[in-house]
Amino acid sequence: MENLLAYRTLCGITGALLTAAGLACFAGFFRAQAPGGDAGGPIPLGIGGVYFLAFTGCALVGWGGALLGAARQPRATRSAGTATALALVMMGVYRIAAWLLGDYAFLGDLLRVEAAVL
Repeated sequence: MENLLAYRTLCGITGALLTAAGLACFAGFFRAQAPGGDAGGPIPLGIGGVYFLAFTGCALVGWGGALLGAARQPRATRSAGTATALALVMMGVYRIAAWLLGDYAFLGDLLRVEAAVL
């Protein structure tokens, strides 16, 4: 029973964080499109980048919602947490690979920090 509680807690927290990040990305698109708006941050986005930022935000909200559903009914959606763990590990791996390649040196330690968080 403790494992089920830990799974529900992990899915709930991760789902809430992904949903919040998704909403922030979605709002970032509209902030960049506002008159005099800027898509500030460590990565220069341009018009295509802010469009992709909104798309990413929508996907994160959907993913976070799926995890929140898994937190409510963990036995019905057992694969949601496993798929999330795999995806987060893959995100960390490609960030480390990008950092090692050196093509993204202008980002500084951002990729290493992101990989550690993921």
